Amino acid sequence: MTRDDVAREIASVALLRGTFTLRSGKTSNYYLDKYLFSTQPKVLAELGRMFAARLPKGTVRLAGAELGGIPLVSSAAMASGLPCVFVRNQKKDYGTAKQLEGKLEKGDTIVIVEDVATTGGQALEAAKVLRDAGADVTTIIATIDRLEGARENITKEGIAFDALFTVKDLGVV
Repeated sequence: MTRDDVAREIASVALLRGTFTLRSGKTSNYYLDKYLFSTQPKVLAELGRMFAARLPKGTVRLAGAELGGIPLVSSAAMASGLPCVFVRNQKKDYGTAKQLEGKLEKGDTIVIVEDVATTGGQALEAAKVLRDAGADVTTIIATIDRLEGARENITKEGIAFDALFTVKDLGVV
């Protein structure tokens, strides 16, 4: 699949029209349902390859935030050969009581793989958890940038931002 093919496929399966409240609290007349594209094996495999191709030199581990980032970071890990960690929204209160799942070493250079970035809030929360654990979070790569402030908010925190697609690539005007 070409990049344009992937964009068309994402838009055809995941672009919903109507009135939606986003995680940021904003209201939108469209919604990109990440679960409708991240559960499609063909799309997920292509996204994994696309993420792997954009990883900055020196990346030693990938991370994805619960829940939407998990299939994406898993696909990117398989395509790149790099290990990954999963960031829970909060520590679990049973078993190992961890917020980070997988192995993380202090000083690891980490790239966070994100689904849909609006303001960047969830990705920045995950970055804080990883940084607090001693990781060096250098980059956040979103599948889709809604062009509503994520880039600005993330770079303001000293983290590079990249996106495989913007809403313009998906035909959202």
